[in-house]
Amino acid sequence: MNESQQHSYDNYIKALMDISQAITSDLFLEDFFKLIVMVVAKVTGVDICSLWLVDENSNPPKIRLKATQAIEPEYVIDRSLDLHEGVVGYVISTRKPLVIKDVLQCEIFKEKEMAKKLGLVSMVGVPLQGKKDKIIGVLNCFTSTPHQFSETDINLLTTVANQAAVAILNTELIIKTKIIQEELRSRKKIERSKEIIMDRHGINGDEAYKWIQKRSMDSRKTMLEVAEAILLSNELY
Repeated sequence: MNESQQHSYDNYIKALMDISQAITSDLFLEDFFKLIVMVVAKVTGVDICSLWLVDENSNPPKIRLKATQAIEPEYVIDRSLDLHEGVVGYVISTRKPLVIKDVLQCEIFKEKEMAKKLGLVSMVGVPLQGKKDKIIGVLNCFTSTPHQFSETDINLLTTVANQAAVAILNTELIIKTKIIQEELRSRKKIERSKEIIMDRHGINGDEAYKWIQKRSMDSRKTMLEVAEAILLSNELY
């Protein structure tokens, strides 16, 4: 292995470490997506790196652009593709990396006007493979000069992409868990405040809930905020 190859490997290992460490951080998903594309762009030296994820909540499912380190308005605007559309759809459907030497000469590359304006030439797209071989998205890398991505480049990018897929899925799970925990805490507070109102006014549970709901509407505060105020007032008296 020559010095240049060793440097490349070291950079990719550093990228894997950065992405892995982000799993345990308090980053929001949007920030995490940006971290992935910034790390990959820095490691590979490409001009544009973009992250596309499958949105299964859409009917039919769509592939949505989630992050890019590009600053051009044409590229960062909210964009989505059908599941089998364009190079992103091709990578997802074939489940394999795709290398294009010149995007302007590639039939399945649909955004040629954008490529001309941004000066994009070569690209590689690699699938993000999560658990149980599920493809959750695609990582695209573009250069502004003709470039031949080597097999080593593709293998290393695939490793980073798969690590990113695991990190994304884990981060989503952590966020969902936190949301569920917050909802449970909120419900417990509302339930405790209901008991206080029932005791104060001699009413049943349904009536107490409606009482809190009305205070929420009248004060333009959430039911949780009203419940917390009730609990605070109960502690003071």
